Amino acid sequence: MTTKIEQQASLVDAPFLIDLVKIWRAQDTNGAWEGKSDRDLLEPYILNMEKRRALPIIGDPDPKTLWRLELFFNAVALSVERETGVMIQPILKLHHEGFGRIVLIAGRLVAVNKQLRDVHRFGFDSFVKLAQEGDKYVRDGIDLIRKFPDVANY
Repeated sequence: MTTKIEQQASLVDAPFLIDLVKIWRAQDTNGAWEGKSDRDLLEPYILNMEKRRALPIIGDPDPKTLWRLELFFNAVALSVERETGVMIQPILKLHHEGFGRIVLIAGRLVAVNKQLRDVHRFGFDSFVKLAQEGDKYVRDGIDLIRKFPDVANY
């Protein structure tokens, strides 16, 4: 039987989280994060109840939060691309108050469509939730591309 700590540590081996770490490491052009573990890179995505309560109910997202959001969906796009071979383009349209939409486009197909609210609170309760949510978007994108390959490859 594995402990909760062991389960959390092994989650960094989840396919989506591996892609998310790859995206993060690709941003590190100067090697400043070489000493950081994968878990440390993913830690900013974890907003437990205590951290969430510390955030205002209404607020403008800061640049770091916007960057995390962008990298999250870039990892979704990378995962879908790897599985389908179809190039994915993320498009983010966001109001300064944190409301908007992100779509992942494959050819002429909207493979993933997510309405965004309260982006300043973007995060997940745990690494499990982070992996599950990423996997859900990846599966949805792959399923749509397989359902409409002519549109995705247009």
